[in-house]
Amino acid sequence: MMKKKNVIIIGAAGRDFHNFNMYFRGNENYNVVAFTAAQIPDIDGKKYPTELAGNLYPDGIPIYSQDDLIELIEKYKVDECVFAYSDVHYNYVMDLASVVNAAGADFKLMGLETTMLKSTKPVVATGAVRTGGGKSEASRRIVEELQALGLKVIAIRHPMPYGDLAKQAVQRFATVEDLKKHKCTIEEMEEYEPHVVRNTIVYSGIDYEAILREAEKENPDVILWDGGNNDFSFIKPDLMITMVDAQRAGDETCYYPGSTTLRLADVVVFNKIESSNLYDLQLVRDNVAEIVPNAVIMDACSPSFVDNPEVIRGKRVLVVEEGPTVTHGDIEYSYGALTALKYGAAELVDPREYAVGKIKETFEDYPNLGPILPSMGYSDQQVADLETTIRNTPCDLVLIATPIDINRVIKIDKPCVKVGSEMQEIGSPSFKDIMADFAKKHKLEGSKK
Repeated sequence: MMKKKNVIIIGAAGRDFHNFNMYFRGNENYNVVAFTAAQIPDIDGKKYPTELAGNLYPDGIPIYSQDDLIELIEKYKVDECVFAYSDVHYNYVMDLASVVNAAGADFKLMGLETTMLKSTKPVVATGAVRTGGGKSEASRRIVEELQALGLKVIAIRHPMPYGDLAKQAVQRFATVEDLKKHKCTIEEMEEYEPHVVRNTIVYSGIDYEAILREAEKENPDVILWDGGNNDFSFIKPDLMITMVDAQRAGDETCYYPGSTTLRLADVVVFNKIESSNLYDLQLVRDNVAEIVPNAVIMDACSPSFVDNPEVIRGKRVLVVEEGPTVTHGDIEYSYGALTALKYGAAELVDPREYAVGKIKETFEDYPNLGPILPSMGYSDQQVADLETTIRNTPCDLVLIATPIDINRVIKIDKPCVKVGSEMQEIGSPSFKDIMADFAKKHKLEGSKK
């Protein structure tokens, strides 16, 4: 009888759980002794519960910090470490592979055949070569155009399970009240709320086989995979749309698994070209032409909009940017800061010397952040520390550049203005063209309203 392999899955509460569910759960050839966690705070110390882990794991599976990886390999006599999180440089992945190999274990990356689910419905997937590339804005445009054709769309979002894992196996969001019911973090609300306020149902959670089958029961014409970070889809797409970003030119060739996502692309969207350096934009065009020469190319921008821009002029402004984009997305500042400068802010107030608790730790973990405040809210403590940091920071105005109005979630004791952005295609093809072709190819006929 073949000896079971002891396995550690190196993750960040997303693809790691999915890869386990797809390949290791119920697989008697393997014994997953632990998950490790990185990127997202406060995941380690939990357990992957037995309700999700299955009958081979009656006590669940412990989740440790990735900092403990070498000790864990020795403690559990680990044969194999599976790397399963996203938005990391090739050097980081291979350095970790070297650490694992030197500790005596194999290092593994799992691909499409072992991790992708197959749907009974046509699937459009969005992805990107880096976090913050514009997937969310693209997903909203895709839904708009499919709905304009009279088609019913259900969105399935990349996982963000940061609470009670057993309760988050399958989550359905149809109203803003559902966000409260499921005790969503700020990060979750930023992704789900823009869909539900547009009357699009969103599924998310941990067990994506169960999630997909529940979504299919609602009899949609199309399922949209709304990707997270720069990961590739958990569901086999019939149309893969990948964002590239000239603000981080060259990353499309050297970030994992964004480069995989690019290689899968049927359509490549060059986003944010209104704020891109022309030489960087051309570099990305050249790289895309070499990597996916047959992909359809679309140009787009994501201009910001604000109802009362005059209140920004001459003010000392504290800009609150979307957390993941400016942290592990490696952007010093995003469209919030650019909007403040565009409308004449006298100063971008740097909040780091006023930061407390978990927010202070974020600045220590990401020292290259610009003079902005990331909207970190993965836990109640982070939300409280975010509120305190804003209160401590001397400024005339707080500019909220997150997908939701965080003024609803925390108490801000200063004047606020909300900034938004939506994707706009430039020239042709447009999402209207591409979705019309997709509907025709799959013989989808909606009831136009």
